Amino acid sequence: MAMTVATFQPKTLRPKSPYLLPNLPRRVCNFKAFSLHNPQLPSLVGQFEPTIPIERAGTPPSSWYTDPSFYSLELDTLFYRGWQAVGYTEQISNAGEFFTGRLGNVEFVVCQDGDRKLQAFHNVCRHHAMLLAYGSGRKSCFVCPYHGWTYGLDGALLKATRITGIQNFNEHEFGLVPLKVATWGPFILLNMEQNVDSDPGSVQNEWLGSSAEVLSNNGIDTSLSFVCRRDYVIECNWKVFCDNYLDGGYHVPYAHKGLASGLNLDGYSTTMYEKVSIQKCESGSTERKNDFDRLGSKALYAFVYPNFMINRYGPWMDTNLVLPLGQRKCQVRFDYFIEASLKDDTDFIERSLKDSERVQMEDVMLCEGVQRGLESPTYNVGRYAPTVENAMHHFHCLLHKSLTE
Repeated sequence: MAMTVATFQPKTLRPKSPYLLPNLPRRVCNFKAFSLHNPQLPSLVGQFEPTIPIERAGTPPSSWYTDPSFYSLELDTLFYRGWQAVGYTEQISNAGEFFTGRLGNVEFVVCQDGDRKLQAFHNVCRHHAMLLAYGSGRKSCFVCPYHGWTYGLDGALLKATRITGIQNFNEHEFGLVPLKVATWGPFILLNMEQNVDSDPGSVQNEWLGSSAEVLSNNGIDTSLSFVCRRDYVIECNWKVFCDNYLDGGYHVPYAHKGLASGLNLDGYSTTMYEKVSIQKCESGSTERKNDFDRLGSKALYAFVYPNFMINRYGPWMDTNLVLPLGQRKCQVRFDYFIEASLKDDTDFIERSLKDSERVQMEDVMLCEGVQRGLESPTYNVGRYAPTVENAMHHFHCLLHKSLTE
């Protein structure tokens, strides 16, 4: 039997139609609408009071870390709104390069098209919902592995196989559904919302606010070279990892004795911005000039709400992207970058990564232990150490605001 293939010429203008799907995941809604289907949620959210000063405040209840309906609310109100870090520009520095990812239930693909324009789409074929691409690589088009529907790197439907007899079908209405995409420095950002401004100034203001200048002036830029990526799947709620990061170095002398020996924890400082907190610490490594030193003279740890960390120390920058996988599981993605002068120093790089790996495994143990404790019937609400855990309190206040808007 002969196969009939329809090949189309893409158009830049596409008419509105019921087949043109919205950018937002269908489940996105505000807190009031979500609460109609989950009547216990207002009570759960209300158990944390952001207006109480940190000296008298209790932490969010354990249900914020264990309740499945609370996790669903977070996806809708945190991760499907606003700018989210998803990758770095070096991943798609050439025409045709792409990478894929998943945030909640949203499958996405980011690519550089033939005109060297940055593009992002829902990674879902418009025919029968098959994922189009996997991992990363370089392509001239996206071909669905299920039935061969083919899309250009600009998202236009180029070819649909065996559709003889189909009616009420306009190929220009069946392109890939686009996502808003932008960059800041070396980072690629996505936004699931439809009516957002992707102008660089607006993106910077919404994502980083007044912290942008501080980060730029402290070596967070495109001059660094990518080294490697390491992923950790951790049996804990995504917020447990963030809380651990935001305790102002409180846990370092107890859980990271090797790291603590290279840091001057008495000089730890924390500054809060609109959606960012920055922790700074002087390094003690200058006293050991002849020893291996990956930390340099100072370290900066920036948390960008809700789930992205930027760590700049010595010649290194590493980023931590915390991806929720359910109410008690997350994936933390570490991307390592180094200053160009050391990118070929394999011994230094290997020793640095070995030290970093030890710290990460210590944190995995801590986070999984905390999650098990949160699930214990004996624990509900804790307290803050006011002089060191102010960034954590700031994070919880931002969470409350997002959850109730």
